[in-house]
Amino acid sequence: MLADARALAGDLAVTPFDPAATARTLDSITQWCLRYTPAAAPAGEDGVFLDLTGCTPLFGGEPALLADIVARLARQGFEARVAIAGTPGAAWALARFVLDTIAAPGMERATLADLPVEALRLLPETIATLRGLGLGTIGALYDRSRAALARRCGAELCRRLDQALGRVFEPISPVRETPPWRERRDFAEPLLQPQDVAISLRRLIESLCARLAAEGLGARGLECLGFRTDGSTARAGIGTSRPSRDPAHLARLFAEKLSLLDPGDGMDGMVLSPTALDPLAPKQAALVRGGAPAGDIVALLDRLANRLGATNVFALAPVESHRPERAQRRVAPGSAARNLRWPDGTCRPLRLFADPEAIEAMAPAPEDAPLHFTWRRIRRRVRRAEGPERIAAEWWRDAAPVARETRDYYRVEDEDGGRFWLYRQGAGEAARWYLHGLFA
Repeated sequence: MLADARALAGDLAVTPFDPAATARTLDSITQWCLRYTPAAAPAGEDGVFLDLTGCTPLFGGEPALLADIVARLARQGFEARVAIAGTPGAAWALARFVLDTIAAPGMERATLADLPVEALRLLPETIATLRGLGLGTIGALYDRSRAALARRCGAELCRRLDQALGRVFEPISPVRETPPWRERRDFAEPLLQPQDVAISLRRLIESLCARLAAEGLGARGLECLGFRTDGSTARAGIGTSRPSRDPAHLARLFAEKLSLLDPGDGMDGMVLSPTALDPLAPKQAALVRGGAPAGDIVALLDRLANRLGATNVFALAPVESHRPERAQRRVAPGSAARNLRWPDGTCRPLRLFADPEAIEAMAPAPEDAPLHFTWRRIRRRVRRAEGPERIAAEWWRDAAPVARETRDYYRVEDEDGGRFWLYRQGAGEAARWYLHGLFA
């Protein structure tokens, strides 16, 4: 009990346990470990799994990589125990029960034999049962009948043992989707100035674009991770409407996101990876050598999308529907549907309301355009009117009786020059008037 501990150690420092803060810290460390591999995942409440396949030569081999991890975490105030093995289960066991070990490939059985059964990530009751049977080490389980072990201790024991020995594949779930390409830089001295970060990012972009050009690919999005010396991670990303491998264009898009890559007390590593790749064939920029390339609106759209948000820059594509509010949909710029065309001979307002607004209108006859109408408490006298344009309901889609009524649309202009799109719904005294859009 806490009271007993304080009685034994009067200067004992006591801190309330905060599970949420612990989880956030572990997630931060996992994100920081992406400097070593694109696949990192939390391992329980106090560890991180790293898939180092193909990554160790970048750091001078396995011993140098482990030493670098321990040293960098120590500078951040963390004490780390590390191990490398052919399976996640074996690495988990060695990191906790053997100090800084590298297991030889295929030698998991011999390496784990002398470790206690607690190294198999078992439940406490399972461990107590094994201890009661006199099975205190992993090696003592090797020659035992699997059926007997499963009957006495459950199938989880056999599964964990097979995972540690590599008989059953144990996948890890990385915190981020593994990118298909990566460019990374480690700096001998931490970067302290934003302009140094911008220069390093530009070099990463140029190197990545050169590799993409050799493979005939283009990036639809890029993400840059900056690893600070205090253990935190800075992140910035951009997107493009079309595949691109133009370093100048991609660097301009990142220029507006450099504030997100604040080096803080120092940034000692950066990783750049594409979030999406598409084939990109070479394109002739000009008609003759040395000629000026034609203007491209794609670069402008990309800058607007990254500045305003990808969902705020869009194009409109036609939809097969009689109702004006259903006759169009938002699509990404440059990806509008090509198999549909806007109907010819129709005049539609520049601004169409999502929901028509009810108005009060007076017409000399039931089938005539209104003489005046009141919208948003302002009475407007009609000077000119065109119509009606009758739009029938879509009986196969609209079930409500009100939604199945025919609409008669009018284009009207008031005395102040404002142009409106009105419609009458219903007939006779039950007719109702609505304002559906505004012309330029």
